[in-house]
Amino acid sequence: MIPSHTILHQAQQPIHAVDATGRRLVLRHPTALDTLRLLKAAGPVLAQNEPWLGMAALAFCVVEIDGLPVPAPATEAQIEALVDRLGEHGLAAVSKALNSTEAESASEADVGNLPGTRS
Repeated sequence: MIPSHTILHQAQQPIHAVDATGRRLVLRHPTALDTLRLLKAAGPVLAQNEPWLGMAALAFCVVEIDGLPVPAPATEAQIEALVDRLGEHGLAAVSKALNSTEAESASEADVGNLPGTRS
């Protein structure tokens, strides 16, 4: 498999996390299309509000809570309902899980003599 296919395959793998309340969350990295849909759902004003958009983006990554599928929110109200459902503990778990997978990818990506040589 060529390196770009490997990176894309890893980005599509589900990420599992457990929040402080014990809920099992399944996440996935957002695609460019996901980001576009999030911006559309946020609308022109909220898309410029970085703190709001940051929390919305974390919620948008959640695809399952305790074994139940979570549909991607398509409106501002649906985004806010999902943020409310996740709460601080859920959003913290999502952030931690996404950051840890990004750190693992970064540590593997720059090892060796050539850029992208894996460890």
